[in-house]
Amino acid sequence: MKVLAEKYCLKLETPTVQDFLLLRRKIGWGDLAANLAEKSLNSSLFHVIIYYDGQLIGMGRVVGDGAMYFYIQDVIVDPSYQSQGLGTVLMDTIEGYLRYTAQKGSTIGLLSAAGRESFYARYGYIQRPSDSTGHGMCRFV
Repeated sequence: MKVLAEKYCLKLETPTVQDFLLLRRKIGWGDLAANLAEKSLNSSLFHVIIYYDGQLIGMGRVVGDGAMYFYIQDVIVDPSYQSQGLGTVLMDTIEGYLRYTAQKGSTIGLLSAAGRESFYARYGYIQRPSDSTGHGMCRFV
C-alpha cells in the first residue's frame, strides 16, 4: 500500500466487484453482470487501484497468458478526479509490473479510448495501423 499526497491510497489488489461496476458506470461504460465482472477480475494477472476516502476512484489491470501476451485493460479514473496525474500513476505502476514480468519476445497490447492515444504513446505504444502492423481489431459481444 502506498499513500499518494496523503489523500489517495494506492494498492496492488483486486477491487471489489461492486466498486469496479460503479467506476465503470461513472465513466459511461454501462452495466455488466456481477458474475461476469467477478470472473474477469479474478482471472487478471495484475491490479492497481487508487482509493480516496474509502472510494475506488482509479484502477488498471493486466490480463493475458502471463508469458507471451499481456493486455492492459480498464485504466480508469473517476471523472471527478481526472487531470490530477492519477492515470499516470496507474500506468507507471502497470509498466513497473510489466518491466519485470514481460520478457523479450512478449507482446503488450491495449485498446485506447478515442482521443487518449497520446497518453499511451508516452509509454512507447504505437497506433495501428503503422508501417509494420495492420489495423487493430476487436469485437464487442
